[in-house]
Amino acid sequence: MNLAHGFVTAPHEYCPFMPVFAPPQVMFERGSGTELWDVNGRRYLDFLSGIAVVSLGHANPIVARAVSEQMIRLAHVSNFFANPVATKAAADIDALIAEVTGHQGQVFLCNSGAEANEAAIKLARKFGGRGRHTVVSAYGSFHGRTLATLAATGQPAKHEPFQPMPEGFRHVAYGDIAALDDAIDGSVAAVLLESIQGEGGVVDGGSEYLSEVRRLCDEAGILMMIDEVQTGLARTGQWFGFQSSEKDSVTPDVVTRPHVTPDVVTMAKALGNGFPVGACWAKKEVAAVFRPGDHGSTYSGTAIAGAAISAVISEMRRIDAPRLARERGAYLTEILSSIPEVDGVRGRGLLLAVELGPTRNSKVVNDELIARGMIANAVTSTALRLAPPLTVSTSEIDEFASTLRSVLAEGIGVVS
Repeated sequence: MNLAHGFVTAPHEYCPFMPVFAPPQVMFERGSGTELWDVNGRRYLDFLSGIAVVSLGHANPIVARAVSEQMIRLAHVSNFFANPVATKAAADIDALIAEVTGHQGQVFLCNSGAEANEAAIKLARKFGGRGRHTVVSAYGSFHGRTLATLAATGQPAKHEPFQPMPEGFRHVAYGDIAALDDAIDGSVAAVLLESIQGEGGVVDGGSEYLSEVRRLCDEAGILMMIDEVQTGLARTGQWFGFQSSEKDSVTPDVVTRPHVTPDVVTMAKALGNGFPVGACWAKKEVAAVFRPGDHGSTYSGTAIAGAAISAVISEMRRIDAPRLARERGAYLTEILSSIPEVDGVRGRGLLLAVELGPTRNSKVVNDELIARGMIANAVTSTALRLAPPLTVSTSEIDEFASTLRSVLAEGIGVVS
C-alpha cells in the first residue's frame, strides 16, 4: 500500500478498508481553516468542508480544545446515568430551535445524520400507530445509508443492490404539492423532506413549498419532518434551511422568521465540526410518544460528543455564523456568476451549485480542480457543489474562483 499517494496502487496490494468508496485521489494529513495539506506537503483549498461538516474550519481550536479537555475529564457513561455535558448540549440544540420557531422540544443524541433520521422514522411510526406508518419523501432526496433511511431516500438506483427494501415508504416529486397531496392517505404518518436537496444537486424547495407542506400535514394530522443534516447550523445563511430566506440574496442582513415550524428536525454534519454527532429534535408532544426502550444507542449522549456540540453552537453564535454564510455566500455567488462559462449558480448561503451546462462534464472539471489544489464536488453530471467553511475568507474565494475560471477557459471538461 502506497501511503504517499493515499491509495492502493495495484489490485493485488492489501487495503484495510471495505470497497464501499471509490479509490481516493488524495491522502490528507492535516488541515487549518479552509486549508488542507496532503502527505506530500501540498496545500489545497477545501470548498467542500468534508461535505458541509467542518463549517468552522479544519482543526478549529475552540472545538479541539473542548473535545480534548473533555476526553481527559469524562468521555462516556452508559445511559443508565446522566452527565452534565450532554444535558447542556441537548438544551443548547433545543434553545437554538426554540429561538427560531418559538417551540420547545426534546432531543435524541446520536452519531450521524442517518441515525438521526432513523430516530425520526421510528418516532413517526410510533406517532402514527400500526397501519399508519408510511413516510412520504421526495425523489432526489438523500437521508442516509441504513436500510430504513435508504428506503426513505428517493434514489431508486441506490435501492436495487439491497432489494427488497423495507416497506412503508413512498416518494413524490420534490416541490410538487399536488403530487404530495395525492400521496397522503390514511396509511401516512409523516412527510420527510430536505429544505434544500444537497445530494440531489442543491435544489431549493423554497419557503412557499414548505408552507404548503405544513398545511397538508396539519390537515392530515401527520408529522412534518425536516432533514437539516446538510443545511442546518447556519450553512444556508439562516440557522436552519426551513427558515424563510427569500430576501437573503438581495438584503444579506435581513433575517426573517420561518414560514413553517416542523414537528421533527434532524441534524448532524456541522453539529460536531468533524466529531461524529447527530441529533433528532421533536416538539414535546411528539417526542412524548416514545417510551423507555423504544429507541436508544450505546453512544447516545456521551460527554465527549456533548462537548463538541456545545462548543460548535457557542462558537457559531459568537461569530454570527448565519451572517457570515450570507455575506460570503453572496460574494462567492457574484464572483462565480461573472465567469463566462458558468451557466448559473443556485443554492443559499454557502451551500451552492455551479451549473456548467450540458456541454461540460463536471467530474472532469472537478478532477482538474483537485489537481490544481482546489476541492469541490461533482454533485451532478453538469454541476459542482460548493460548501466551504463559513469562515472562508474573501481572498480564498478569489483564489478558488480564479482557478475555476482558468480551468473552464482552457476548455477542460468540454463534451465533444
